[in-house]
Amino acid sequence: MTNVNDQIELLQRGCEEIIQLEDLRERIASGKQLRVKTGFDPTAPDLHLGHTVLLNKMRQFQDLGHTVIFLIGDFTGMIGDPSGKNATRKALTAEQVQANAETYKAQVFKVLDPERTEIRFNTEWMNQLNAVEFASLASRYTVARMLERNDFEQRFKNNQPIAIHEFLYPIAQGYDSVALKADVELGGTDQKFNLLMGRHLQPQFGQKAQVIMTLPLLEGLDGVQKMSKSLGNYIGIDESADSIFGKLMSISDELMWRYFELLSARSNVELEQLKQQVTDGANPRDIKFLLGEEMVDRFHGAGTGTKAREAFIARFAQGELPDDLDEVTLDTNGQGIGIAAALTGAGLTSSNSEAFRMLKQGAVKLDGQKVSDRALNLPVGFEGVMQVGKRRICRASIK
Repeated sequence: MTNVNDQIELLQRGCEEIIQLEDLRERIASGKQLRVKTGFDPTAPDLHLGHTVLLNKMRQFQDLGHTVIFLIGDFTGMIGDPSGKNATRKALTAEQVQANAETYKAQVFKVLDPERTEIRFNTEWMNQLNAVEFASLASRYTVARMLERNDFEQRFKNNQPIAIHEFLYPIAQGYDSVALKADVELGGTDQKFNLLMGRHLQPQFGQKAQVIMTLPLLEGLDGVQKMSKSLGNYIGIDESADSIFGKLMSISDELMWRYFELLSARSNVELEQLKQQVTDGANPRDIKFLLGEEMVDRFHGAGTGTKAREAFIARFAQGELPDDLDEVTLDTNGQGIGIAAALTGAGLTSSNSEAFRMLKQGAVKLDGQKVSDRALNLPVGFEGVMQVGKRRICRASIK
């Protein structure tokens, strides 16, 4: 793809904001191989589809001939990113950071091209700064400007504590861009302040200010809250092929297009064609099959998506489940519900204790997939088939 306008159209897709778009256009037109940085704090060991929104954009840059830097914030992870938090975030130990970082490294190449990827750790340069140098770095930004950041501002107004080290997080992230000589930095919309710090610091070190691109936070399976393991509305990229496919089939038809836009490698033209097919009467489920196959192929290899689709159809479309399933709606007042309480509330078990026993015995299935996690929470918006044993079964929705 040599046309600059076509490249810009591709890179703009799914972006919330680009600062500055014309600067990005000029850099691409120059033919220079850009250095595109994205930072990941290793706060949890597993990546889910929400993380891949950024990874997909990085891969687009790679496919256009640029180098991406997968920056693991082993130094900043020990500070704890305060973005969006109403309290000081608990910092990780060095051991936790390193263990999570190794897991990240094993997963990212399911999306990224290893030949065009630099994996870096920000302890490489942050540990080289002595106390005087770090103090000098901190002097390049003011407390007044730091308090303009929304989360800090709200905590200050509410008399909630802000630890001094939390101010160091965005400064350290900005300095990462200096150390890496980044041309572009990608991040979620919640990272805008931190990304702008790189643009602020780079000119002070004789570098051209980086372009920043913010991408939205992907909604989870409930279509409401951002995808999060703690909320139970996530799809992990290391999950089984059948699990990934089945969960994608559970999302709403409206949310499907959001997932296509942010996760699929299909072109804008192809997506418009798919939307037109639905307008012309195609079953949205059949279009959703394409999304499920693409995601499973990406994380489990070519051809696995087709097998997952066939297995899904065998379970649900070829009569393994009755057509007249009881429909159960569980009202949780917008809180979600634990799996045991859901099974009992749906009348599939007589008590939570029985539900826990059934989970332990491997007798519980959600959308045909066995579950055993007693702590599993079904979020608001969940819709799917719950089953205990062979005969106790219903179609449940959570509100």
